[in-house]
Amino acid sequence: MSYSKRMQENNLYSVYLAPRGRVRMVDLGMQIAQQYLSPFDHIIGVIGDAGSGKSMLIRGMFPGLDLTNDDGGVNIRPLPLLDIHEKTFYSPHTYHVDIQFEAGFTPLYELAQAVLEVAKQEKRVIVEHFEMLFPILGRNADLLIGVGEEILITRPNLFGPDPRNIAELVYKSIRYRKMTHTVEDLCILALGWMEKGRERRADVRHGFIFEFDEKPDVNLEKLEADVLELIAQDLPVSYGDKTHVIIGETKMECQAPRMHVKSTGEIENFSIVKKFIYDAKWGHYMLIGQVGKRHTGILNSFNKIEI
Repeated sequence: MSYSKRMQENNLYSVYLAPRGRVRMVDLGMQIAQQYLSPFDHIIGVIGDAGSGKSMLIRGMFPGLDLTNDDGGVNIRPLPLLDIHEKTFYSPHTYHVDIQFEAGFTPLYELAQAVLEVAKQEKRVIVEHFEMLFPILGRNADLLIGVGEEILITRPNLFGPDPRNIAELVYKSIRYRKMTHTVEDLCILALGWMEKGRERRADVRHGFIFEFDEKPDVNLEKLEADVLELIAQDLPVSYGDKTHVIIGETKMECQAPRMHVKSTGEIENFSIVKKFIYDAKWGHYMLIGQVGKRHTGILNSFNKIEI
């Protein structure tokens, strides 16, 4: 084994804050592919809830790959993975399978055999909901990616991590990402900033950031009160289309319309940092909102690593 390959094996895991929005998720997928994907990886396991952005991440990592569970409702049949034994000149090198979806049509042991055959032929398969297949597959993924509030990237070895451990973490944390994204849109609704381009988005653990080149004329105490009132109304939140979400009776532009709670009343402990924070490194002002666990207000504790 080469020294560089051994160094990859020693990378226990890496963590990224999971962005909201198709473009940012695709860009992150491209970065992950460049930094972590090896030509010798045959089984790529992806774990995460519906709407978490797995498909966008995969599209960024593997541009042009046909996903068999396309978000537009197009499900490729027959499943190409099951024709792996049909070796033709035009057979693909990279396959995709969503285990949660395919389990309704094909026994898991058949899917496991097909995935192992891909690896045997030194081809590649991207397996969504890998934790479902792992118990009968007999081996772990070469690269394992979990998508929750954070994106966990690991190269498992004999000692783990177990895909079911990754699943437990990401399924538990996704609720904070959904709350955060919904309350972002509630802030835009309360401010009346329905047109695009007034703010840029960034991420912080259990929260969101709006970035501005100049300090906005916004009363942050009033904004927090207005958003808390919208939360208290327990407004229904639903998918509009690929670029819109519906909150109450308002249809809003949104780059991740599936990444929301079902009603505003599910948002817990929303608060806004009561002043605009100036980032001297990048030269912009930040409006910071948070949900879930309340923080001390000390900025450098927001992304604290907890062991």
